Amino acid sequence: MRARLRGNWATLLLPIADDDSIAFGSLKAEIDVLIDAQVDGIYSNGTAGEFHNQTEAEYDRVQATLAAACASAGMPFVIGACHSDPMVTRQRVARAAALKPRAIQIILPDWWPLTNDEAVDFLDLAAHAADGVPLVLYNPPHAKRVLTPPEMQWVLARAPTVEAVKLGDGDAAWYAAARAHLAGISLFVPGHHLATGMREGVAAGAFSNVACLSPRGAQRWTDLMATDIAACLDVEARLQTFIDTHIWPFRRDHGYSNAALDKLLAAIGDWAPVGTRLRRPYRFIDAGEARRLRPIAREAVPELFI
Repeated sequence: MRARLRGNWATLLLPIADDDSIAFGSLKAEIDVLIDAQVDGIYSNGTAGEFHNQTEAEYDRVQATLAAACASAGMPFVIGACHSDPMVTRQRVARAAALKPRAIQIILPDWWPLTNDEAVDFLDLAAHAADGVPLVLYNPPHAKRVLTPPEMQWVLARAPTVEAVKLGDGDAAWYAAARAHLAGISLFVPGHHLATGMREGVAAGAFSNVACLSPRGAQRWTDLMATDIAACLDVEARLQTFIDTHIWPFRRDHGYSNAALDKLLAAIGDWAPVGTRLRRPYRFIDAGEARRLRPIAREAVPELFI
């Protein structure tokens, strides 16, 4: 049996200073807030951690900062070792493993989409580099190769060190396929779909964009799912309406990246000194939009801001 990674995992967003450097003082302050919020865990170098736009020295410093703070506080943490280059991924995985995280998150190399056999081989290489630390496979909807539930089952049956998958969910047919093919794997769905994923008996948790908006509120909402899923589904419906109406258009109509959307959510929540700035060449959303949307978000989902 694979270990069960589950719950509300808050992403470590990357604070970027006006000179395009990483604001490490703000990063440490952000980690302290997340630890104080008592989230189920913290993960680094996801999309909003801008893993795709760091030097290796910066990568190491971010992970060391997170690991030291979490180890001191007894907070579980997952390190993202994602990179489009499989060689760099393996190097990052090996260095991450030395910090003893709960797991290490990776993506499939994406310069050219992997076949199923190549995906298995890559995961085997990553497992050897991880030296016993479990892996989390991040297979987002924008990946060049998005595995269907049957394809995922075939690959993971041959990659026993992958204990969790972060992925996009789908309609009722997708959930039925996930139940049929991915039982026993900890599946992490988008944060604003978590109540549906729990109701469907599929989701173990979320590496959560809702925690970008309010880490403490996301944790309360996640905890409530064990006792009052109907109330949580009501929150989810209002949250999705807010995102569809006020957040998604920045990507759909103006071409901003997912990282820009996550940082906008964090600025709306105003819980840490993250800011909306992304590292060039990626565009970021003006902080004035966060101030405009803050009261709208609080009216839509007040439960997240109590």
